[in-house]
Amino acid sequence: MILSMRSKKNYPLWRDQHNETVENNDAIIIPQKGKHAPQLGPVAVIAGTETDLALLCNLLDLDKSKYQKLFTSRLYVADQPGAAFCLTGPLIGAPYAAMVLETLIAWGAREIIFLGWCGSISQKVKIGDIIVPTSAIIDEGTSGHYKKDDNRISFPSELMVTKLKAALDRNRVTYHHGSVWSTDAIYRETRDKVENYQRLDVVGVEMEISALFTVAKFRKVDMGAIVVVSDELASFKWRPGFKTDIFKHGRKAACAVVRDLCRKI
Repeated sequence: MILSMRSKKNYPLWRDQHNETVENNDAIIIPQKGKHAPQLGPVAVIAGTETDLALLCNLLDLDKSKYQKLFTSRLYVADQPGAAFCLTGPLIGAPYAAMVLETLIAWGAREIIFLGWCGSISQKVKIGDIIVPTSAIIDEGTSGHYKKDDNRISFPSELMVTKLKAALDRNRVTYHHGSVWSTDAIYRETRDKVENYQRLDVVGVEMEISALFTVAKFRKVDMGAIVVVSDELASFKWRPGFKTDIFKHGRKAACAVVRDLCRKI
């Protein structure tokens, strides 16, 4: 994998030098900006899904045909006067999400917003609802490579949480906030695990957020997330809502909030 990355001129250079901007980092391979990489503004949006990526392209006036490959994702860089943001996606899973985030940071991003979907494990949170995660329980394998302690919780930037909540309030969008559970195994969301996380007042389950928060903290950038509830597991029976109107309404509202943030950050 490393060899193939080195052959791609638009990917970050990977070199075995100490990056002095990261303390206590003894990694052999450090993401660096290559000479052919795009110059990104400080704001980056990561869309977890293809459908939200397309919707955000429309809302942000980005030409869907003008993008460059970022691993298996697409990267759109705003070229409007005064714009300082980029949009990338789709992605799935903690390891790949970390690869994308590392690259965006190496290319200049400093305030990153993740927009994704999640399952609800709280009876109070329903399909179409919006959640601003204020912490994420680590049940994925990537975060441990960035954290030396045994604390299985990662946190977003307080700055980005404040900005997300303010944007939701400006757009008069109701939302929940609380902890989410990030897992690598979507088919191993067992009754025992759901019950355990319900006792801890966890509201949703997804696959990427804990790793994104961990990597962002390690690289000293600001990261926040907003997720839309696509399905429910709280009753221990799966209730999918991907095709419902209320879920589509929630997605549109979340994307509008992200557009608002891109214009104000």
